[in-house]
Amino acid sequence: MPTRSPRFALYRSHPELILNLGSCLAVLAIVAIVGYLLARERDNVEQSAMRSSSNIVQLIESDILRNVELYDQSLRGLIWAVRHPELLKVAPELRQQILFNQTFAAPVRGDILWLNAKGDVVGDSISIEPRQANFADTPAFLAHRDHPDLGLFISPPFKARLGDLDWCISFSRRISAADGSFAGLAAGALRLSYFNQLFQRLDIGDESSINLLNTDGQLLARQPTRDKDPLIGTNFGDRPNFKRILSERSGSFTARSSVNGTQRIYTFARVADLPLIVLVVHSAEEVFQSWRRTAIVVSVATGVLCIGILWLTLLLGRELRRRHEAERGLATLAATDSLTGLANRRRLDQVLRQEWSRAQRNRKPLAVLMVDVDHFRAFNQRHGHAGGDHALREVASTLQLCIRRPADLAARYGGEEFQVILPETELAGALLLAERVRAQVEALAPFADDAHSVTVSIGVGVYIPGTQQDLTQVLGAADEALYRAKANGRNRVEGPLD
Repeated sequence: MPTRSPRFALYRSHPELILNLGSCLAVLAIVAIVGYLLARERDNVEQSAMRSSSNIVQLIESDILRNVELYDQSLRGLIWAVRHPELLKVAPELRQQILFNQTFAAPVRGDILWLNAKGDVVGDSISIEPRQANFADTPAFLAHRDHPDLGLFISPPFKARLGDLDWCISFSRRISAADGSFAGLAAGALRLSYFNQLFQRLDIGDESSINLLNTDGQLLARQPTRDKDPLIGTNFGDRPNFKRILSERSGSFTARSSVNGTQRIYTFARVADLPLIVLVVHSAEEVFQSWRRTAIVVSVATGVLCIGILWLTLLLGRELRRRHEAERGLATLAATDSLTGLANRRRLDQVLRQEWSRAQRNRKPLAVLMVDVDHFRAFNQRHGHAGGDHALREVASTLQLCIRRPADLAARYGGEEFQVILPETELAGALLLAERVRAQVEALAPFADDAHSVTVSIGVGVYIPGTQQDLTQVLGAADEALYRAKANGRNRVEGPLD
């Protein structure tokens, strides 16, 4: 007969436990898969926002570079003309055309000035007759005067002194005399409102912003602008996020804003080798808003599904438990004598075979008691079947009380006969137990004032390890001992003959 695997045996003995464990593992797997998919989708949303921001940064960077190149060309053209005095002797209108590129110096950007060594305005792109102002104290003038090899200089943001240019930055180059001495500078102002107009054409969300800063951390332009936003000229140079931007030059990262403490996604790039940084800041709340709604719906649906699985598992487990209890009850009924409550003949035969095999395998003794109620037929005639049944139940109850070890078994053999199996019990112990049973049965109260109390005769058979006995011989010895007990006067115990 094939043996069953331990896994199958575990399922048979604990079906509800296996079902609950499998259900919990299934729920954990569902939660893990949904969690992984939601996390991956969140990463995709974040990467998509970063890619979009990177495209915006590149677009703005290209526009800034184009404007810087145009300014630089105009400044170089002005310096070239200044170094050729013969060109400056022509009529004022023609001179203005030579000095400045009128197609570039549009009001939307700003003006271009020629300053002499004292900082006075000598040439003005806006007017043939130069406007009067002195810029000797400006950072650009001082920088070019003190550093001959400075090249193109981009100034910090400033309020324009000429015209209504509001906030500007300037691009400037040094004008050197023939001997290399400082002869002034060519400077072009760029309205920061130009960048605001450029940024306004890009829709990035209400809680996000596009920013232009210089490498010192000063804010040059920002869109959209809100009431509580930092003002132009605000310095972020000491902020941790700006220090990271400055050190990495370009890229993206997520961090908390040092202004309001909310989670932000920063995408940035340094504009070529210029001291300018383009920064796009996205609100994490805004970026993940759609994903969050989806995550809530999916999480709720997953939660309902998992609760449903667990609830159905509990119902199924309850039904399995009921079925298991019913099967166990039926098995008990199938192995129990309905009148006495002891094991029936079928159960007796099963246990007897098991204990016989165990006794031979372990070389241990095995004792069998054959118990018969004395004069039961006469008792039954005196008191009827109800009285007889009562007497059998009393004897069965006494047998059950006398055997105390879990392995011992008392069973109804048939009619008024009972059998007791005593594993690992020698003859002396079996005789002692048999005598106890006999005495306690005899001590039972008489039934219905009957002058004759109920008594039993008991025969004992014992298997002794190392002998040639078989089970039939042991049972036969117990049966023979029972007949001797009856023949010798009943209400007594007899053991096997030597």
